[in-house]
This record gives sequence, structure tokens and C-alpha cells, in this order.
Amino acid sequence: MKPTAGKRLYSTVDTTSVIVVRWGAEDLDLTCDGSAMSETAPAAPGTPPKAGTTQLGKRYVTDDGAVELLCTTAGDGQLAVSGVPLAAKSSTPLPASD
Repeated sequence: MKPTAGKRLYSTVDTTSVIVVRWGAEDLDLTCDGSAMSETAPAAPGTPPKAGTTQLGKRYVTDDGAVELLCTTAGDGQLAVSGVPLAAKSSTPLPASD
């Protein structure tokens, strides 16, 4: 899979959905709990979103920063690229205003 920035992807196993912020030049496999993410929304609404593994509004990135995803619907699944789990991006501290 090689989605473009702005593409919305949906989990096939839980309520997780993400928007692609950055995707490197490579063709990589994006999964949620081991199942491939889909470009089509689920037909039937799933269970209500929970504060699970993926959190609403958090950005998830690879170690090298080539892939960055924004979580738009929380879920219990673990996002991974080519079998490597994605980590939540830490926020950048603001400078002191002393």
C-alpha cells in the first residue's frame, strides 16, 4: 500500500481510523492488530470508540519519521507498518517565556 497524504484509512477489526499525514516513497503494509487497513469505511457502525491503544488526535510515527498518521477515531488496535508498531509522537515543548 502506498497512500497519499490526506487519505483516510479504516481498521477492519475495530473502530480505529486515521488520516495519512506523511508517507515515504516506499510501498509498505499498514496494519491494525495484524489486519490490513482499508480505504473504505466499514458498512455497519462498530462499537463506540474507546480510549484504547490508539487515541483520538494523536499522531503515530515510524522511528525514521517516514510515515506519520493522525488518529481520527480511537480504537483498541495497535497500528503497525510492515510489522513494526508505531509510537505516539511526543509533543514539542514550548520555549520558556521568562
